[in-house]
Order: sequence, then C-alpha cells, then structure tokens
Amino acid sequence: MGKLRFEGQTKKNPKAKKGWSRDKRPDCNQVLVGLVVNRDGFPLGHEVFEGNMRDHKTVPTMLDLLDSRVGLQPGQTVVVDRGMSYDENIRQITSRGMHYLVASRQAERDQWLGEFEDLQGFEEIRLAGSPTNPYQKKIPVKVRMKTTEHETHVLCMSPARKEKDKAIREKQEKWLIEDLAKLQKRIQKGRLVKPEKIGEAIGRIKERYPRVARYYRIEYDPSAKSFSYDINQPKRTIAERLDGSYLLKSSRKDLSAEEIWRTYTLLTKAEEAFRSMKSPLSERPIFHQVERRVETHIFLCILAYHILISIEKTLRDKGVHFSFATVRNKLKTHQISTVILPCKDGSVLKIRKAGTPEAEHRELYKLLEVPKTIISPVRTWIRKDENM
Repeated sequence: MGKLRFEGQTKKNPKAKKGWSRDKRPDCNQVLVGLVVNRDGFPLGHEVFEGNMRDHKTVPTMLDLLDSRVGLQPGQTVVVDRGMSYDENIRQITSRGMHYLVASRQAERDQWLGEFEDLQGFEEIRLAGSPTNPYQKKIPVKVRMKTTEHETHVLCMSPARKEKDKAIREKQEKWLIEDLAKLQKRIQKGRLVKPEKIGEAIGRIKERYPRVARYYRIEYDPSAKSFSYDINQPKRTIAERLDGSYLLKSSRKDLSAEEIWRTYTLLTKAEEAFRSMKSPLSERPIFHQVERRVETHIFLCILAYHILISIEKTLRDKGVHFSFATVRNKLKTHQISTVILPCKDGSVLKIRKAGTPEAEHRELYKLLEVPKTIISPVRTWIRKDENM
C-alpha cells in the first residue's frame, strides 16, 4: 500500500482525504493506492482508495480486482505484509481456496518468545552478495520451522535488522515519554480535568506508539486526580530480546523454512515498485484536483514502472544486475542536441542529431535490443522572413 499526498484542497476529488501520512504531512489530503505485483515485480493490478482508509481493509477489494483481471486459481499463494495480517483477511484468502503467507503481528510474535530464546535448531540462510560488488558481505538470516495442526510458523532472526529495530524502538520510546510528560503537565496545571478526556488522551498516545506503550504502565486516578507512568522492566526486557526477530505463518505445509522465508521476501518487489514510482518517476505530490485526472496520473506512473521493471528484468535475464538508476546514469551522457547555424542571408539552419554513443552505451543498447541510433538527423531551415 502506498499513500500519495496532494497540493491544494482537492474539493473535486471525493477520495482525497486526510489520514495517517507516511510523508509526515497530516495537513495534506491523500489517496491510498493498492498495488499487487508478481515474482518479477511486474504490476498485476492496482486500485485507488480513499485516503483515510485503513490498509488492511483493502484486501477483499484487491482480491476481487485480481480475480477479474488475471483470474485467481485455488492453490495459489497470496503474500501480504504485517499490516494486512488480520484474521478477517486470512479468511478472505482461504475462502477462495488459496494459501496465505503473512508476517505475524506484534502480539502474536510475543507468544513465541521462548522459542526465540532457544537458539538450538535454527538454520542459517546464506544470502548472495551483489553480482556487481564482490566486496559486499551479507549477514545470514537464521530461521526455524514450527508446525501446528493448521499452520506452519517460521521464526526468523536477522542480526542486520536488530540494530535498526533497536533504533526505531528507542526513538519511539523517547517520543512516548515526551508526550506523557506533556500530558502530565496539562493535568497538573488544570488544563485537562475531565477523566474521560484524559482517558482519550492516554488512548491516543498508546495508539501513536503501540510498539513501546506495551511496556509502560500509564495510569490516572480520578479520585486522587493523579497521573503517573513508569516502565514495566520485565516487558521491556522482552521487547529488547525481540529486536531483529519476526514470525512468518503460512497455510503451506509443503515448503521448507528457507523456501517460506524467500517467498516472503518477494514483498520487497512491491516495496521497490512504490519507491520507484515516487522517485524517480515523481508520482508525488499530485497537483491534479479532479478525481479522474488523479487516477490517470497514477495509471501513467504504473505504466512507466512497467517500462522500468522491463529494463531491469531484460538485463537480469542476461546476467547484468543493473538497477534502473544505474542504467539511467550510464545513458544520460548520450544526448540529443540541436546545432544552430546562422547563414549570411539571415536564414538559420537547425540540425537536431544524437551524439556518438560510447562503448558502455553501445553495450547497454545491445543488451536491451534497441538501436544505437536514437534518431536520424533532422534539418530545419528558418528563412529570413520567418525570423522577422
């Protein structure tokens, strides 16, 4: 799911609404874009939703969309991220005879803490480095499979992800304490008195920082009119130990732990698609104000992404692992220019022609099976009387 913000009031677009903004721009209206890609990253379908819609509510619509456009078949596997792994979405998938593969939500992962603490039985997945960078070293991921009657669970430990998780958690904890301190001052100074309003304020803070609010005791005593908060250290210790870990679950029982993990990582294709459409394809911000123009803008960006991923796939199939950004950077020096030649009689000759491609340009054109001659020279005469 991607959220695209607007410049302007967007009064003529009923789907443009304020919602949670990944751009840190809650003041802007936005739309929510649902996108489904295949293993190679090619878009299979997309839909534009209202900007205040919760991500996980879009799954039934996206499944219907896929079924009508490409035809869903029983036995296929639908991979969705943690934000979509609600029970109702899993039921939507299984009711169509398909398998699911999802990352479990925080509360469910916590139930497996003991399994994460026991490091016996984990197997390492060695990750291939970049074909274009022989010095790149990948830190292996550790996985272990646990099966129940109805599901397969894969416990994953990622040392590379541990520091990132820790940094995110500590930053959220800092913000949580700051907001709690502000709330405490408001209560002490009598700016917030009604218990129900104080309860709502506490609820909003917990909703804002769910990852860390779980291990804080936040209490308000209406009779004593006292507000307090402190850390629940045992729960915090659990959260620290879980940094860098995540839990996958699937209805598939015919795959190994490594196969399930590698299948789940295909979600990075969808993430790459959104990153590419936002930059370099400049999908956001949107300046259109009318709904049909907004949806056309998004559709054209997805068409452009088809070209982008086609270039990368064509090169990858031939053993060249260049990103689109690398291809663009290499080809930007092969340009088309206009030569302007003024003549004695006052007329002007304009010659539009391409430069001579260098060796790396010719190699890329050959791999992409496109002609190295971009355009044939175009000569245009502008007579003296036309310049007057």
